[in-house]
Amino acid sequence: MTDQQRPVIGGVDTHKDIHVAAVVDDVGRILTTAGFPATAAGYRRLVSWMRNLGQLQRVGVEGTGAYGAGLARHLAAEDIEVVEINRPNRQARRRRGKSDTADAEAAARAALNGEATGAPKSQAGIVESIRALRVAFTSMRDTRTRISNQIRDLVVTAPEQLRRILGPLDTDDRVERCAGFRPGELVDPLEATKAALRALARQHQGLTIELDALRAQLDILTATANPALRAATGVGVDVASILLIAAGDNPERLSGDAAFAALCGASPVEASSGKTVRHRLNQGGNRQANHALWRIAMVRMTCDPRTRAYAERRRAEGKTIREIVRCLKRYIAREVFVLLTNPKPVIAGADLRTARNAAGISLATVADPRGLPGSLSSNVASGTTPTSRRATRCGSMPDKPLDSDRSISPSVVPAFVHCTAARVRGSVQTLEGPTPRAVRRYTNRSPDQVSSMAQTLLSTRTSLRIRRCPGFMPSFFWSGVPE
Repeated sequence: MTDQQRPVIGGVDTHKDIHVAAVVDDVGRILTTAGFPATAAGYRRLVSWMRNLGQLQRVGVEGTGAYGAGLARHLAAEDIEVVEINRPNRQARRRRGKSDTADAEAAARAALNGEATGAPKSQAGIVESIRALRVAFTSMRDTRTRISNQIRDLVVTAPEQLRRILGPLDTDDRVERCAGFRPGELVDPLEATKAALRALARQHQGLTIELDALRAQLDILTATANPALRAATGVGVDVASILLIAAGDNPERLSGDAAFAALCGASPVEASSGKTVRHRLNQGGNRQANHALWRIAMVRMTCDPRTRAYAERRRAEGKTIREIVRCLKRYIAREVFVLLTNPKPVIAGADLRTARNAAGISLATVADPRGLPGSLSSNVASGTTPTSRRATRCGSMPDKPLDSDRSISPSVVPAFVHCTAARVRGSVQTLEGPTPRAVRRYTNRSPDQVSSMAQTLLSTRTSLRIRRCPGFMPSFFWSGVPE
């Protein structure tokens, strides 16, 4: 066998400026090592160098989600199998020492012997767009929270004139009041405090505007990327974006729901020894994804009848709330994995109108129990925006949408009312989340009419989502197919 015919495996230890690569043959012998710049030209030289040493089978790359992201994309574009390499074993590092060359050799051997088999995220689709926007969203959200705390602390230590006025107010009202301050001479501590509060409040308002824009963009992208996931009970914009990012643009790289549960840290870890057979809590994995599963579980324990019945049954068996939530997270991880890898189509708009006609359900049947005019129900079915006249009659458009992670489930079937509600400043009381009261307020319906809405939803096995539509009242969209 000539050198050009022998199979070879590559390994790369990635860094910001230089990538160190190593190549081994099919029995693990080191052939050579070299360094290449972390640029497009360097990637091309690295691939050509490896291919000159034999038939390149695969390449193990460290840090495919960081410094190795560009190289991983280049290798995938060259139709070269890429294997994601975790950090080298610490015990082996202590015995053999630490160097970039040693790490590259360890990466190549891990790709050869099957120790590393995971495929990296492709980072080339809509989920990568969601990840980039979420980085900005979380940064702004944390900054706004820090500013809110600073305003609160300044009020605590402010002179009595300010503390008496601003102390009883909530955060939104306090920010609005502080943004309108007109401080005088800054030598006076009272005026200096006003100037500081005004600067912080205006930063808070600017971040709020940016957060609203990013939230609306994430809403559109997550609904486009996986409508079935967004339609699941307890899954809103925030939860959907976290789970989509955890799985990546190519969720098929995961071998099964057990692998996804382990990725989310929701799988029990065996901790048996001798005659003791037990499992311990998994404290690894993607902790944000684990938190997303927890949020779904808590929402469903509140409003989903099947989940509540399961929790009651396990509680009767002697399980604690924490143990029940852990079990639920594992079941939810299985459900989410199916939605990520094999999502079912969610019918809405004109497709739903076709399905309604095929089922023999008239528009009057849909409209009358809800107390809605037929024209508005037509807008519901087609997904069109209500007119400005209805917007004026039903209230002004909310300007700060909330997460839609909370759902209303009035019965034992998986039909529920989603309301992506919003906070309204002024005389209207601030909403803390989508509730039946929110549905009444934003549809201008009475409690009896909302109850009738829910019952009709149950009978047709459909769900109603109220979404933000700039410039108008929340518009209506139907999801689900009548049975």
